[in-house]
Parts: sequence; structure tokens; C-alpha cells
Amino acid sequence: MNRRNFLKSAGVLTSVSAVAHSASAGCLFGRRKKKHERPNILIIMTDQQTADALSCVDNKNFNTPAMDRIVNAGKLIKRSYCTTPLCIPSRSSMFTGLYPHEINVPINDPHAQWDKEKIPYLGRLMKSGNYDTGYVGKWHLTTDPKEIALHGFDYIKLARNNDLDPDVPQASIDFLKQERENPFLLVSSFVNPHDICQWARGDAMRNDDIPEAPSAELCPDLPANFEIPDLEPEMIRKQQLMSSRTYPTVKWEDDRWRQYRWAYAKLVEKVDQHIQKIVDSLDDLKLWNNTVIIFTSDHGDGNGSHKWNQKQVLYDEVARVPFSVTWKGHIAPGVLSSPVVSTGIDLIPTILDYAQIEQPSYMKGSSVRPLVEDKSSSIRDYTVVETDFCNMTKRFNVRGRAVISGDYKFIFYDVGNIRLQLFDMVKDPGETKNLAYDPAYQKVVKKYVGYLKQWKEQTNDDFDFTLIKEEDID
Repeated sequence: MNRRNFLKSAGVLTSVSAVAHSASAGCLFGRRKKKHERPNILIIMTDQQTADALSCVDNKNFNTPAMDRIVNAGKLIKRSYCTTPLCIPSRSSMFTGLYPHEINVPINDPHAQWDKEKIPYLGRLMKSGNYDTGYVGKWHLTTDPKEIALHGFDYIKLARNNDLDPDVPQASIDFLKQERENPFLLVSSFVNPHDICQWARGDAMRNDDIPEAPSAELCPDLPANFEIPDLEPEMIRKQQLMSSRTYPTVKWEDDRWRQYRWAYAKLVEKVDQHIQKIVDSLDDLKLWNNTVIIFTSDHGDGNGSHKWNQKQVLYDEVARVPFSVTWKGHIAPGVLSSPVVSTGIDLIPTILDYAQIEQPSYMKGSSVRPLVEDKSSSIRDYTVVETDFCNMTKRFNVRGRAVISGDYKFIFYDVGNIRLQLFDMVKDPGETKNLAYDPAYQKVVKKYVGYLKQWKEQTNDDFDFTLIKEEDID
């Protein structure tokens, strides 16, 4: 893993306690820039949107003109992964720059805590650098939105977990219209397409209504990787059976899965319509030229691949998310297919880079600015995704780790007779053929186990990789 940025700021902040002391003084890094030297920053975030749920990546099942405009105006990083495919831990990671296990938020526990004086939220980091800070929409963080001094977002609206998407655009636009001396950071956070969870179990939509699904023949086809792959770790399906409300799809027929994919596409299109209003306001307010726009999601959705709905598993549909960075006149439009990045640990370093605020030394991520501005072809050798299967605060005692690098993706679960998965992501992007037990690929398996052990040491992960059986990788 590239540690360049981890070491870079050691001379500025030599310890986490130094961050806390500076924060209490009102300026974390003691260096403020004038408005004209730094851009505004707008983060538009959806929930549960898989990376390919965009029409601009030639997915004919979706029509997303607003998202397409943002993405097409900047750089889309195709191999972007969340740190964990679950709402609260993923968002906590994105807004602290640390892995979920580092801040003790491995599952959807709204009461999870860490020392937020020493490890501040993004809002406080930006506020200390003299940015005006705003947050509108889905919250799902483990701090009360009313605790502004703790999270650092002075303008905060609709900070709850549901029943809010139609109101996010106007509240965001109200913030954008404010007269100000400083540059701003605004997070516009939407729920959908997360309402697919309600649709799957037959509950009422929480944010946007969609029509009743048409007959299956009028719905999207089943994905090419619809079937459960051979040599899949058995604990994946066992834990699926532990929560019928989360996974009501276990006995679904093919036609129902096609209707699910139709509903998912409609919910993506609904949130795109809301995003369009914010995009239009950027035109009206003449903000395109001096605003860095970041578009992403907290995690993906199975969307029928491997007969999976929802999240938590480590397949790409769930772990890989859209991630684009746009700044008119500074970032040439295009798509980056090779580099691997982590939205959880790389988002804050990227924002701090554009804001000209030093990155705290405890962060292990790197700014993607060199990538999107065509100044570098890589920021790290590999990235890691972690998962801890649960039903809200009830843990199922099944954990997994995935490492993605080069042509391959390696996955290890800590329970079961079959624990390993290895996929050639160039030849088999749908993850249909598990190569982990093929004698021809044992050198690859050992190399990727080495990556995970290195990452374990760097992040103080307590995951036990000694559980890998020697006979599995001989």
C-alpha cells in the first residue's frame, strides 16, 4: 500500500493528539487560504448505487442524464471501492478517512463511538481550514446532527436516515445561494436507490414512489453472472438465511429478479431527477468553474448478480461504487480503468488536497488528484474491502476481507470449509470462476495473502489470516 501521504504530513502533525489540540484552537493546521486560491467543493452522494448503475457507462438499463453530465465533465475512476459495503461503517469511514475497524464501527451500530476529538469528521477539518460547511440529507453517522461543534457542519438540514430525497435539492440550493467570503464544502446526500430494500420485502417506499413493476419480459434481462458460482464460501448463503427480512429473495423465481432489476433502475433514475435540480442550480449560480464536484455512493447493491440483493458480501456489484471528480478547466474528461482507489480512505485526502489543507498524519489514504489530473497512473498497489456480516447491531460472527490489485481480486472469509475466492477481473469481471483452489494460481493466492497480512499490520486489524489452511494454498 502506498504510504506516501501517510508520511508526508508527519512534520505538520506528529501525533493524533496534535490534531485534537489544533482543532480545539479553531484551526487544525494553522494555515488559511484566501477564497480565490481554493475551489468550492460539492459532494453528491447516493446510497446503495453500484458502480455500473449509470447510463454513461453504456448500461442500457439506466437513464441518468444528471449523473452522466457530472461524470462526463470530469474523470471517472472505474476501480473505486468502498472500505466496507454497509451504510454506517462505510459513511463513518468516508467522513473520517479511516477503515471501519480502526474507529470501531464494523457494523450498522448507530451508537458506535470513537474519540472524535482526536479523529475529527471532515466537517471539522474543513471548517478549521476556513471553509463554510454544509450537509444536507441522509446522515447515518454515529453523532447527533445537533452536535455541530463535534461534526463541524454549520449548515445542516434533513439530517436523518429516510423520508427526505425530494427535499434535498432545495435545501442544497439554499446553501449554494448564500453570499459568503469563504469557499464552501457542501455534502448533498440522498437515500435512493436504497429504497430497493423496501421494494424487495413489499414495504412502502420511504423516499420516492415508483409504479408497479411490469411483466418480467418488459424488465431488464438477468445479469450474465446471475448464477451462484461454484466453490463459493458456504457461509455467504448461510448468513443470508439468518435474515429473511434483509434477504427475502432466497427463493425468488427468475421473473421476480428481473422485476427487482427494473425497480432498482427506476429508483436510480428517481434520484438522478433530484440531482438534476442541483446540477441546474450550478449553471444558474455560475458555480461550475470554481467548484470541484465529487460524485459517489456509500456502497453498491447485488442487483441480481450471484442471486444477491442488498450489500455486505464482497462481490464487485456490492463493493465497487461510482467515483468521479470534476473541475471544469482543471480536469480533462475521461475514464480511468486501471488504478484502484478506496472511497473510504481516499475521499478526505482528495478534498483536503484541493482545499490546500494538510492531511493528518494518521490517515492512510491518498489524494486521487494526481490521477484525475493525469499526473500519475497509480496511488497505491492495492486496496482492501472489509465486511462483518450482521443484522443491524446483531453480529453473525462471519467476517471477510478482499484485496484488489492488478488483474486479480482475492477474498478470504474467516468461517467455513471453503473460505477463499480468487477472480481474474480482466478475463472474468463477473466473478464467476473461483481460481483460489486451482494449482496453477497458488503463487497468486500467496501474493495476495501477503498483501492482506501487510495491510493487517499497517491498520492494526485483528483479522486472523493464520486461519488460511496451508493445504489451501500449496
